[in-house]
Amino acid sequence: MDFRSLGWLVILVGLVIVLVGLLFVIGHRFGWSHLPGDIVIHRGNTTVYIPLATMIIISVVLTVVVNLLRR
Repeated sequence: MDFRSLGWLVILVGLVIVLVGLLFVIGHRFGWSHLPGDIVIHRGNTTVYIPLATMIIISVVLTVVVNLLRR
């Protein structure tokens, strides 16, 4: 892999990260911030958020995308 194709790969990964970030911001406005299966613990002034369902969905989607790109 030469530096030119590596550069384009880094740009592509950066754009994907920006798009995912925008989806999180837009999704929060529409109430998509907590899926069923995500754990939220409120104790006093502390809130712990464990996004189990969100991480499983992201993992499945990324696995499908990577497998499609590898073919």
